Amino acid sequence: MLSPYDEFPAHQTPFPVSIVSNTDPGFDDGYYFGAFSAEAKAFTFQGMRINPNTDLVGGYVGFMRDGVQRTVRFSRTWRELSDTWVGPYRIQVIEPFKELRLTLEENDSGMTQDIRWYGSAPAFEEAHHLAYNRGRPTTDQTRYSQAGTVEGHFTIDGERFEISSPRWYGSRDHSWGLYHTRRPMSPDPKWLPPADPGGIPRALRFWTLFGAGELSGFYGFHEDALGRQVKMNDTFGTPFEGRFTIGWDKEVVDLVGGRHELVFRPGTRILEAAKIYLTAADGGEWVQTLEPAMVPWISASMGYDSGSWKDGGSLRTYHGPGVSVEWDEFDFRTQPLDHPMYDGTVREGIVGREYVSTITTTAPDGRQWVGAGQTELFLDGPFAPYGFTA
Repeated sequence: MLSPYDEFPAHQTPFPVSIVSNTDPGFDDGYYFGAFSAEAKAFTFQGMRINPNTDLVGGYVGFMRDGVQRTVRFSRTWRELSDTWVGPYRIQVIEPFKELRLTLEENDSGMTQDIRWYGSAPAFEEAHHLAYNRGRPTTDQTRYSQAGTVEGHFTIDGERFEISSPRWYGSRDHSWGLYHTRRPMSPDPKWLPPADPGGIPRALRFWTLFGAGELSGFYGFHEDALGRQVKMNDTFGTPFEGRFTIGWDKEVVDLVGGRHELVFRPGTRILEAAKIYLTAADGGEWVQTLEPAMVPWISASMGYDSGSWKDGGSLRTYHGPGVSVEWDEFDFRTQPLDHPMYDGTVREGIVGREYVSTITTTAPDGRQWVGAGQTELFLDGPFAPYGFTA
């Protein structure tokens, strides 16, 4: 079946673009976008993923304001309309990497939006994501990340938020390829040998996109349980990478290493403050301080995981003919918490992993910028540098 994408000379196989070369149902392609304000203590997160091998496209738009989180989810079959448009939600590429339009029309959730997302600097292509289990690739994926600015509005229950710089900033990534297996589409483990990924497992992921006037940037740490930045057999296995940019490309600072000083709320893994030291390729040291503006938002309502949809399914499962739309709202002001999923499971003692922070950046020559950023913090199992046990 031909799609609008077949008009462009972008084919990688002898088939139409809607047919991919990997037949694994875990192969997908899609976006994540963030628009956030540390000053307003508000964060809208949204995205869309296409699963060509199950003929599905789904997405979500969520809004977190100081701990209260509402999310609307939508899904349909893919090839009936091979376009980044699912029910009330649409992503339009106005100019690649520079301008996109994100719209959410009237729906039962009480949320609507019309946001223009602008790239602040060229997208950063992360190191290829590759992981194995018993010799089989379980992740084989390309991802790029990009900081940006946002303009437009977001409405919830009739309350309108005017979204514009310098109070609001944007973040996004786009990834495609084989992603790690997620229930309920994964095979029943009782029919398989025990998992044996080998290699070194990841304990910490500290991934940040930020903006501050003309300065913007990206960096990511991945460390094992001892705090070592080493290559890992993990979905996010790159030890460290990053880049700062002033203007679109007026001044580019490649980052080659870094270290962190994180402060957590006593008795929890909730981030209260951070100081990050980043080494540039020329040997200079850049310093950032991060001050979270509110409790982190929780990804359980996005739709990616089993039980995140009300029928017990996920973004990767079929929810019926036509366009399926549903929404929910949760009070996540008190964390950690036990969160019931729609498949009957309960996630016990969880904390959010997605922070919006005020970020102050100081260059080696003393220049300083103040802005805001998104940090994704995964801290799983033991982590010796901060005294966390299993």
